Amino acid sequence: MSNLEKYISKSVQSVPPSGIRKFFDIVSEMKDALSLGVGEPDFVTPWNIREMGIYSIEEGHTHYTSNFGLLELRKEISRYLKDRFDLDYPNYREQILVTVGASEAIDIALRSIVDPGDEVLIPEPCFVSYKPCVIFAGGVPVEIETKPENDFKLRAEDILPKISSRTKAIILSYPNNPTGAIMTKNDLKEIVDILKDKEIIVISDEIYAELTYEGSHVSIANFSEMKERTIVINGFSKAFAMTGWRLGFIAANEVFIKAMAKIHQYIIMSAPTFSQYAAIEALRNGLSEVEKMRDEYNRRRRYMVSRFNKMGLECFEPRGAFYVFPSIKSTGLSSEEFAERLLYEQKVAVVPGTAFGRSGEGFIRCSYAYSIETIKQALDRIEKFVLNLKTQGVFQQTHENNVVVEK
Repeated sequence: MSNLEKYISKSVQSVPPSGIRKFFDIVSEMKDALSLGVGEPDFVTPWNIREMGIYSIEEGHTHYTSNFGLLELRKEISRYLKDRFDLDYPNYREQILVTVGASEAIDIALRSIVDPGDEVLIPEPCFVSYKPCVIFAGGVPVEIETKPENDFKLRAEDILPKISSRTKAIILSYPNNPTGAIMTKNDLKEIVDILKDKEIIVISDEIYAELTYEGSHVSIANFSEMKERTIVINGFSKAFAMTGWRLGFIAANEVFIKAMAKIHQYIIMSAPTFSQYAAIEALRNGLSEVEKMRDEYNRRRRYMVSRFNKMGLECFEPRGAFYVFPSIKSTGLSSEEFAERLLYEQKVAVVPGTAFGRSGEGFIRCSYAYSIETIKQALDRIEKFVLNLKTQGVFQQTHENNVVVEK
């Protein structure tokens, strides 16, 4: 350790760099490389939304907004949540907070409720930021493994052994990154039955809510027993292809919103003003574009699942988000080894499952937020890589595949 490193916070030192960035840094300097690693829509933000952002600047809307966000936007968010997901937050002045992306929302949600030593339950595999944010807040992340045989759903029987006297919160992330798993109303009911009589807060990250391919998205906040203790997080990056606009929001009880707004006003002040005006247009006139993008993601989803299964990499069929999470256990390689060799031998970047927690070992994450042409080329290279492994006698087993792709 250098002399300067001793001054760095122990909590920061304890958190390793993101397991995703390593591969992206290599890809950026590798000629003819293809990436299936980025969780970002390949679509450009729809023109009417972009135009509203530009127009707001031309109109001179370049000042701070309220700490909570534009009142007009909060009203639209309240209406959107009710119309799309039957989530009722009518007091939008005090129940909605506009944030700099869903990432800030996760951070301030945790910091507003976690005291040093508090435990936060985190189902894994999961989004890479949850555990570090818990640690930065002074909390203790407690992993709950989800399994492919359960479609990567969180099960009630998995939660109970993890609850202790220090459990403060649980993070739910459905549709899930990286697995694409969803939770149905019946699935959530089992969770509610456990949590309703316990003083545990739920942080429900629903950033992929619009990208649900079977049935409708259901939030744990739809259950009356849990609504008051649930902090709902969502945003515009995934569904509306607005990643660079950095805009998210939180819906919750006034007590939680007031606490989170206190942190938000000191560290951020307010979310970007032009992005807020663009978001108003997105909610009013952008949902038809969301439908079109979801249809295209669905086509890519089915194609990728079919290809992975046919090449002998058993792949759970995701029902949400825009990722597949195929098993590479049959190759005999670890997730890290598979990803590194694939990158250097076939110039395709995927994310090792271990980037999303220890239970991600034996899997890789591939995004289908890319053009179908890019996906086909990348999968051709992956198939060639897998065939080479088979030739080398690396494979431990093969799989029966009965996946049908809808045209």
